[in-house]
Amino acid sequence: MRQLDRVAGELLGRAWAGGAGPGGDPLTIDVDSSILETYGLAKQGGMAFTYNHVRGYHPLFATVAGTGDVIHTRLRGGNAHTGRGAASFIAATVGRVRAAGATGPITLRADSGFYSANAVGAARRAGMAYSVTAKLHKGVQKAISAIPEQAWVPIPYFMEGAAVAEFAYRAFGQRQPEVRLIVRRVPPTPGSQLALLVDYAYHPFITDREDDMVSLEADHRRHAEVENVIRDLKYGVGLNHMPSGRFGANGAWLVVNVIAHNLSRWCGRVGLGTGIVTTDTMRRRYFCLPGRITTSARRLTLHLPTRWPWAEQFIAALDTMRDVVLVT
Repeated sequence: MRQLDRVAGELLGRAWAGGAGPGGDPLTIDVDSSILETYGLAKQGGMAFTYNHVRGYHPLFATVAGTGDVIHTRLRGGNAHTGRGAASFIAATVGRVRAAGATGPITLRADSGFYSANAVGAARRAGMAYSVTAKLHKGVQKAISAIPEQAWVPIPYFMEGAAVAEFAYRAFGQRQPEVRLIVRRVPPTPGSQLALLVDYAYHPFITDREDDMVSLEADHRRHAEVENVIRDLKYGVGLNHMPSGRFGANGAWLVVNVIAHNLSRWCGRVGLGTGIVTTDTMRRRYFCLPGRITTSARRLTLHLPTRWPWAEQFIAALDTMRDVVLVT
């Protein structure tokens, strides 16, 4: 499992050197976890019930915003809390992207499962900016209720009645530095249930970034992109099935699926010159092609479908990928 993880890091460096990486541009990393449900009772690490009452594993994922590259992953047992091991995972992720050639500023985005002094402290020590969803405990609720009405700024691109405000806040204790706590309030949607005498739903997050609060709030909501990456891993590759009863073998399976996912993304981005293309689409159009090989005068010829809609894109991508291999 450790050897395969090193291979994944090496592949990341080679692909980014071939044109798939950020170079010196700013880089945003989304960190999240997900439940990989299992059904057998003899799965090492998958026998304990997770927080949502299913059996399975609870791995960590670090992905690149905008591209869907999976930088790093770590398999954990099903009873692991969302933020367990987050500090070391964040530190390892930053080390990997720096080794792969990313030289620009890095921002961490995460949900409330990573709202802890350890996770945020790891981001600070690594020189990262951060944007982490805050938990709505009593101290945060009290501070939000004290915000004057004139401090709320309407969000022009969101639903009617949505607004955003901010205030200085010391998360994780008085010894910690002050950060910006930005909160979005939205009217309840039809069918939602709020507490008695509450008119809005509130969504706070802490950050040390310096942009205006409306832009930062919009950027933080884009953290949800990581869910599409995890979905592609589960249903586009093969992560929805952990085949072995041994924890180490399933950890290797996780890394192999990440490698396959990244190779597909790089083929689309570098070879085709397009944005995000799901693995299912890449497989259907370019990877699994009907064809036959013939031999004539000691030469092999590959015959592909004559009316194949993506023939030109395939040939162009093949030439581009060959050039990248020759250069790197």
